[in-house]
Amino acid sequence: MARESNAMDKRRSLATSQERASSTPPPSRDEGIALAKRAAAGDVRSTSLLLEAVAPAILRAVCAMMGRHHPDVDDAAQLALIGFIQALPRFRGECDPVHFAMRIAIRTAGATRRRSRSRQDHHDDQVDIEDIQGPADGPYAVLRRRAVLRLVDQLPEEQAETMLLRFVFGWKLQDIAQATGAPFNTVRSRLRLAKDALLRQIERDPALAEAVALDEE
Repeated sequence: MARESNAMDKRRSLATSQERASSTPPPSRDEGIALAKRAAAGDVRSTSLLLEAVAPAILRAVCAMMGRHHPDVDDAAQLALIGFIQALPRFRGECDPVHFAMRIAIRTAGATRRRSRSRQDHHDDQVDIEDIQGPADGPYAVLRRRAVLRLVDQLPEEQAETMLLRFVFGWKLQDIAQATGAPFNTVRSRLRLAKDALLRQIERDPALAEAVALDEE
């Protein structure tokens, strides 16, 4: 009962942030960067406004990684919000704070999924593949996300992050380079290595192989 009550409280908190964000025009990139700098300096009002701005993106990213009905999705979203605030002093203003927050959410959700898999003896029945959120980019979208998410835990963190941002969230390579602070060619290399690993994993399944046959640009 206590766990259910805590989950409900967390969901209400996230829902409140989303409702406020939906009723307020999102800040521009420059406005968001300015908010992040003031929040990093300890300004309470800026911190509140920044959280309202990034909360919907964080929740979307966590749901994309875990599925809306995963029992730990609310915990992961809360941890991602906390991690975002804690990481603000390291934010250099080179990308939109929303993108910075999504990277943290992806890593947090990935770590939560790994812990969940470990508790369930490496078998996570709570992830509903049909419920995974992502861009609707064709008939193989679900198959692609299935293959990508199963591979994520086996990849180095930089490759996994690049693959998720590209294949699950549909980011352009230029945006990934800007958000991660990595050179464009490094991003291309990470994506190629991750994609090669994915294709090796699914080479015996032609349908999945076709599902991930994306252009790198």
